[in-house]
Formats: sequence, C-alpha cells, structure tokens
Amino acid sequence: MAVLYVEHSTWLHGWLRKRVGDTFAAADLAQDTFLSLLDGKAATAEIRKPRPFLATVAGRLLAHRRRRQLLETAYLEALACLPEEVAPSPETRLMALESLQQIDRALDGLPPKVREAFLLAHLVELSYAEIAERLGTSTSSVKQYLTKANRVCMFALTV
Repeated sequence: MAVLYVEHSTWLHGWLRKRVGDTFAAADLAQDTFLSLLDGKAATAEIRKPRPFLATVAGRLLAHRRRRQLLETAYLEALACLPEEVAPSPETRLMALESLQQIDRALDGLPPKVREAFLLAHLVELSYAEIAERLGTSTSSVKQYLTKANRVCMFALTV
C-alpha cells in the first residue's frame, strides 16, 4: 500500500484537482481514496493498472461527494422557503442533514432498482403500480424493494 501511495498520490491529487477545482478538496478526496483501499478488501499488490484503478475509486468518491452536496443544497433551499417562525433551529438543521447523509450512504449500498424504488416512493410519491411501470417490474417486486430499502434506512438511522 505504501508503494502505491508514494508512486501515485501526487498524480491522483492532480487528477482530482482538475475535476474539483480546489486543491484542498482534491487532497481530501485523494486521502479518502487511499483510506478506502485500507478499509476494503483490495489487494493493492495485485493491481495491474494502478492509475485507472485509483481514478475509478476516486471518481466514485467524487460522485458521492457531489450527491451529498446536491442533497444538502436542496435541503437548505427548501428551508429557505419556510417562514422564519416555523424554520428549524440550526441544531435541528444539522441533525436533519446528518440523517439525510446517513440515508444517502445506506441507499448507496443497495441495488439500483431498490434505491430508485425508494426514491420514487418517498420523494416523488408514486404508487407501487407507477413505480413498477417505471422500473419495468411487478408491484410485488416494488413492495420487496421498498421493504428492503426502508429496513436498511431505518437501521442506518438507529446505529
């Protein structure tokens, strides 16, 4: 792992800096990329093409970061529309953002159809039949998807 870091960390930082336009954010993402390799089961000695591999891992982390930023922005924009007397306190806002991020991480680990069914049900408020039509599946599958996604999200919020 040390060799991988020494040989490619500068390159990865530059690659990320071009994508995010911020040297500090790029440094954080580069470090997160290498940390994720420590946490994972990847045998770094067996990586044949380290730069494409690192770019893939970093790209996924970058996509997660962007999605979290979009989620936070949407939440803050929704709050800005509320009258001041019903707006949540800063502490409540922070707790809600943290909960949204926990749900986002939990959903990220689910298969795409399960994740999409959850989002369509809870954000777009579609019926099981409408979700089934969009996903090209049965309503019983949608029910199973939502049961799984709801369980995963509830567990993520209680841990």
